Amino acid sequence: MQWILVLALAIDLAGVKSEPNLEKRSDLALTNANAALDTARDSYNQGNFDKTQVALEEVQESVDLAYESLFATGKDPRRDPKFFKRAELRTRELLRRLEGLGESVSFADRGMVEKVKDRVSAVHDDLINGVLTKRKK
Repeated sequence: MQWILVLALAIDLAGVKSEPNLEKRSDLALTNANAALDTARDSYNQGNFDKTQVALEEVQESVDLAYESLFATGKDPRRDPKFFKRAELRTRELLRRLEGLGESVSFADRGMVEKVKDRVSAVHDDLINGVLTKRKK
């Protein structure tokens, strides 16, 4: 029941941005990214390419918001990895889903999916590096 409420709140990216708790904002942004990816897949299957492009841009914006929110907390990912690791797992899931979408779209349309996939991959790599590497003093 609680997840339904979270999904309902996360549908709107502007609503996610208004969340004062940065860690919760990150979680909501990644939930929004998953919902936007569902929208992109459905729109593409219906032949609505403009809506697909907008949904993919929202996926990228949501992932960027999640990443920025986590690092805005000022917490060290190595000392307090809970939300960083959670974000890393969810971005990994997004990467798998984006890869599946990229394989299901036509060759001509793969560029728009690859652009988003590359950005999500960069965020995923940064999250892993943050958790696994020591900060230089």
